[in-house]
Amino acid sequence: MEAELHLDLPLYIATPLVMLCLALGAYMSAAETAITGASAPRMHRLAQQGNQRAALVNALLERKDEAVSAVLLGNSVMNILSASLTTAVLTAIFGAAGVVYATLAIGVLVVIFAEVMPKTWALLRADRVALMLAPSIFFTLLILGPMARGVAAISRLFLRMMSVRPDQTNAAAEQNELLRGAIEMHGGGRGDTDAPAEKAMLRSVLDLGDRTVGDVMTHRASVVLIDGDDPTESIVTQALAAPYTRIPVYRGQPDNIVGVLHAKDLFRAVKAAGGPEAVKIAEVMTPPWFIPQSTVLFAQLQAFRARHEHFAIVVDEYGALRGIITLEDIIEEIVGDIEDEHDAIKRGVVRRDDGSLVSQGDVPIRDLNREFDWHLPEDVAITIAGLVLHEARRIPEVGQTYAFYGFRFEILKREGTRIAELRIMPPAAIQAANA
Repeated sequence: MEAELHLDLPLYIATPLVMLCLALGAYMSAAETAITGASAPRMHRLAQQGNQRAALVNALLERKDEAVSAVLLGNSVMNILSASLTTAVLTAIFGAAGVVYATLAIGVLVVIFAEVMPKTWALLRADRVALMLAPSIFFTLLILGPMARGVAAISRLFLRMMSVRPDQTNAAAEQNELLRGAIEMHGGGRGDTDAPAEKAMLRSVLDLGDRTVGDVMTHRASVVLIDGDDPTESIVTQALAAPYTRIPVYRGQPDNIVGVLHAKDLFRAVKAAGGPEAVKIAEVMTPPWFIPQSTVLFAQLQAFRARHEHFAIVVDEYGALRGIITLEDIIEEIVGDIEDEHDAIKRGVVRRDDGSLVSQGDVPIRDLNREFDWHLPEDVAITIAGLVLHEARRIPEVGQTYAFYGFRFEILKREGTRIAELRIMPPAAIQAANA
């Protein structure tokens, strides 16, 4: 009888202790998943709106490594303790076979109730669970934090011994890739017809920090220039014929830009003077703003806003004219082409019935990629003609055909050494033609 009482007493004591350990282990598992899965941008927005728990979650996210280490440490201790208690009790009852029974029993209980269930719950509602458990996680961090830091230090020591550097991370690059991944996942539902356009815009915003004005400027070959030494009447005629309101003015040679003429300012001056004869162009035009072609687009956008200007002259490292860039060029880089009633049809691309396209040589590769969802490289050339020249390594003749990147390019027209027009066969058109 005494032996039976001696065995029953540990069983009654151990059972609630095991259940308590499993419950604490489940809490630790849910806390770990919630902290690692919580959305930092959403928590930041909620904290700005006055949500105190969101502010607490943000504080935990700033110490994520330490917080996760603390709950993992607590989870491991609880699981080990529950296994030890169960083994001790079942061994006392069943002898050596109790080890097997304890392993099976506690294995099933831990996996289902202390790992899978709480982690699944927290994963499905990471933000909500993080807000709910934030105070208790913070309390856990206060208790287990010092021990977790010690364990983390020992872990880093062993990692360094294995030539692993855990502290060398590029957080900015990781955040950028995370944001790009979120953009690619955006609008995955059926019937979301706006998603491709929205994705392209969001990607373009991120690309503003990687691209330069040289990538999107209007090249000097397409820039309308006015000779400041021409008679004022001739300048007025040229300004009326030009499709632009701001026109660079040069003297002597095109590289010597001396000002920018705004058509409205010119016409007001002509009206006020009663005719073009009395107007002096030097008094009407404004000083030019020169920028290097290596200027990053995002920096140029900020400069446009700061100077309250929409027009800049792009020069190379030698000060020679390379082209012009406007605020509209940068906006179009984000939202796509913006055409008004005065814009010429500058797309320069015509679809053909066989799936091929006839393109002008100066069409930017980026425009083609965005329009047709292609993936031609944009880092070797700006225009489609430049890409063909880069791959051909020579000036091609009319009628020559090249194949690269899965596309086929046929030269249709040349103007001097410049590829003026070419035919592009995308992979789908090539497959259809060969079928």
